[in-house]
Amino acid sequence: MSDPGVRVAAVDCGTNSIRLLIADLVDGQLVEVDRRMTIVRLGQGVDSTGAFAPEALARVFKAAEDFAAVIQSKAVSRLRFVATSAARDVSNRDAFAAGIEERLGVRPEIITGTEEAELSFRGATTSLDLPAPYLVADIGGGSTELVLGDATGVIAAESLDIGSVRLTERHVTTDPTSEPELAAITQDIDTLLAGTKVPLADARALIAVAGTATTVAAVALNLPEYDRDAVHHARLSTTQLRDTTTWLTTSTRAARAAVHSIHPGRVDVIGAGALILQRLVDRLPVDTLTVSEHDILDGVALSLG
Repeated sequence: MSDPGVRVAAVDCGTNSIRLLIADLVDGQLVEVDRRMTIVRLGQGVDSTGAFAPEALARVFKAAEDFAAVIQSKAVSRLRFVATSAARDVSNRDAFAAGIEERLGVRPEIITGTEEAELSFRGATTSLDLPAPYLVADIGGGSTELVLGDATGVIAAESLDIGSVRLTERHVTTDPTSEPELAAITQDIDTLLAGTKVPLADARALIAVAGTATTVAAVALNLPEYDRDAVHHARLSTTQLRDTTTWLTTSTRAARAAVHSIHPGRVDVIGAGALILQRLVDRLPVDTLTVSEHDILDGVALSLG
């Protein structure tokens, strides 16, 4: 008799978005039931204030209520909620945790950057056949996780305090972004990449995950609207990445907003995110990158087995 599996739900709450995955876990593999995402900008102002803004908490609590209704309707047996970069840095994390527990019935786990990296690696590398060791890059709103590993697991991992929201809020005041602002963002990125303990030169392949990478891929592929199937496991050349990054960092907000494959909640921060990806690729001995829709969310779901 085959394993009937167990239905699990994973919630990942980051600096820019909150996401839900409901799946049946069968023989160590995920069979997707529902996947959704809401832009909540939880990290609004965190870099400067050190606290969650009341309006940001209101947005994330509303999304949690919506997710709770979906979870209940799908007869989920196990639920895990993880929170990442923004929640590590704030003074009022208890208010956030209490609000989530009230709505979803579980206490959110404020995971470390290392655990975030390992979960991203597990989720991203399932069903991929690439030369090892491979580097998984998870570019978020508040941080970027770098994980080098192979089929046996993680070799080195680190979480860097560079993300699309964090760098945009720190440096960008003009539209389009000015050259001095781009230079300041680049300096922040290069400083942290230069000091990472992850041996980037050892990577033989790059897997880029999460909203920045998938959005960059959608733009690079000239998709008329966001298409998850077209983006998942898409391979971009370094030339495609550079051309796309140049456009995203020098275009006006209105021009980016007119591109239907860019989620409205990413329009103002995608330039900084793309620049993180570009500066990372510049340091790697690779000429292509693979984009994956599977990431930390899938890793969290797999951890419930």
